[in-house]
Amino acid sequence: MTIVLIVLALLMLSLLLAFLRSNAALWSALSVVLAAAVGYAAGSAREALIAAIVLALLTLPFAIVPLRRALFGRSLLKAFAHALPRLSDTERTALDAGTVGFEAELFSGKPDWHKLLAEPKPALSAEEQAFMDGPVERLCAMLDDWRITHELADLPPEVWAFLKREKFFGMIIPKRYGGLEFSALAHSAVLQKVSSICPTASSTIAVPNSLGPAELLLHYGSEQQKDHYLPRLADGREIPCFALTGPYAGSDATSIPDFGIVGKGSWKGEEVLGVRLTFDKRYITLAPIATLIGLAFRLYDPEHLIGGVEDRGITLALIPRETSGLDIGRRHMPLNIPFQNGPVRGKDVFVPLTQLIGGPGMAGHGWRMLVENLSVGRAISLPSNAAGFARMAIASTGAYARLRKQFGLAIARFEGVEEALARIGGMSYLVTALSRSTAAAVDRGEKPAVTSAIAKYHATEIGREVARDAMDVHGGKGIILGPGNYLGRNWQGAPISITVEGANIMTRSLMIFGQGAIRCHPWVLKEMAAVAETDRRKALRDFDAAMFGHVGFGLSNAVRSFVLALSLGRLSNAPGDAHIQRYYRKLNRYSAALALCADVAMGTLGGRLKFKEKISARLGDILSYLYIGSALLKRYEDNGRPEAERPLLAFA
Repeated sequence: MTIVLIVLALLMLSLLLAFLRSNAALWSALSVVLAAAVGYAAGSAREALIAAIVLALLTLPFAIVPLRRALFGRSLLKAFAHALPRLSDTERTALDAGTVGFEAELFSGKPDWHKLLAEPKPALSAEEQAFMDGPVERLCAMLDDWRITHELADLPPEVWAFLKREKFFGMIIPKRYGGLEFSALAHSAVLQKVSSICPTASSTIAVPNSLGPAELLLHYGSEQQKDHYLPRLADGREIPCFALTGPYAGSDATSIPDFGIVGKGSWKGEEVLGVRLTFDKRYITLAPIATLIGLAFRLYDPEHLIGGVEDRGITLALIPRETSGLDIGRRHMPLNIPFQNGPVRGKDVFVPLTQLIGGPGMAGHGWRMLVENLSVGRAISLPSNAAGFARMAIASTGAYARLRKQFGLAIARFEGVEEALARIGGMSYLVTALSRSTAAAVDRGEKPAVTSAIAKYHATEIGREVARDAMDVHGGKGIILGPGNYLGRNWQGAPISITVEGANIMTRSLMIFGQGAIRCHPWVLKEMAAVAETDRRKALRDFDAAMFGHVGFGLSNAVRSFVLALSLGRLSNAPGDAHIQRYYRKLNRYSAALALCADVAMGTLGGRLKFKEKISARLGDILSYLYIGSALLKRYEDNGRPEAERPLLAFA
């Protein structure tokens, strides 16, 4: 009977310590003390002593780190190294790129909500607000979407001139180069406003302020390149485009067949060392009018003119439009949304090494440049456009539903229409919170690789759902194109945002959880780093800490997910008042469940997990919804917990 009592007591203690995430040393010490105390209290000092000794022998090898390392470390490190899938250089670069924000807390199984709530409320500066109230409002008044899409198939000349004069193309460029140097929040606000009026204009503004020549020059350009190009990009003297996608490489940018060979050639009348380029790109926004083309290609140096390596890897270059051999083909017409888009081709196009972004020293670093900066543009451009449309849709659809009558009643009073209006309102609240959250992360200096993928995928999918409901409510009003139709072109162009900057199917099934599982997990990246460490003593030390930290993490999440499921999250800490605490507790519960499921999936499937796209997509959905939930709660808290927003928060 004494043994049964000791076992039950130890089980309860283990559950408690696992739930609280206590360390192994504390667990060992308390287990020994508890076993002795229970045995002694039961009147059997001999059994208490035996239990304490047995427990000490079993637990001390795990609690004493040097002993644990000596007994288990080398064999576990060797086994893990064999089981770990080999990462290519491109995969490793992608994993190392970007930063991790609050999504890591959501992956931890025990989110610290105070970290989220401690972040300052995003707000526009006085200068940014003045730009919104002035140039942005004037631009919107100039935009006639029907004329742009149906008659001109382009922005009017006066709009192009206005965009350049007011430096809409220089929002991300610092003031010392003549730009506006706006925050990501202001960048997002401008795109939201303009996209609610004219998708063609918002796309035109978004591209120069996203991944492209300006962004890349700011981070990697030489001082000479910055001084020459950035002022010209800021005021519109140069119109940029970035040529990455080709007929045989879309989402898989590492497979681009376009190449450049180092050699000598003529440039402005002089023979210089440079690169002779052959490339075929398509779907390049702003290409038909671009004066400066950013180009991604694979660089080869067969004669070792710039180093001892022949295949230098992906490299980025700037090509002026007047360069001999450059061919910008006929425009594409993406679903009758006539933003400038088209192919870029070239054969034996020669540019000097000084046209490589960053100069010759940055040859071969193009993939790192891309993955480090793609997340910033993806976090802002497409989510902002989706949020802008959603805000327009709720305003226009709500008004139309009150004005339009059927059977003598405003259609807003029909329950079927009410359902659609509720979805539009709730989803609009959600997508604006999501867009603001990712923009705020960029303003904090983050490069949100995982959350930018979440924002891009879910914002564009939600935008498509909102467009569908808005079209259903409007009926024929939304179908017949004309000057008074403010929905039709948005519905027509919905698949564009789904496709660009990483096709949504690929983003969901490969990227969100594929990157999130490693980047956000508190131990996996450390284990991988320990395995790759060449100093074996340091490798053993680091792997021991990471491996047993991971074991404790998994046990804790197993207990937490079980306990929080039984208690509906009530045993977890949650900030706020009674109304909002239930949402935090739900997210606590699902966070623990995600952490457990992710560990089980990685542990059982290992390297095969990245090929199990349906499982990866489901787990990515959970991580996404946790992040979106946190963005919604942050918005609600920042707004002062207004009672009027409660139904929207509950729905979203």
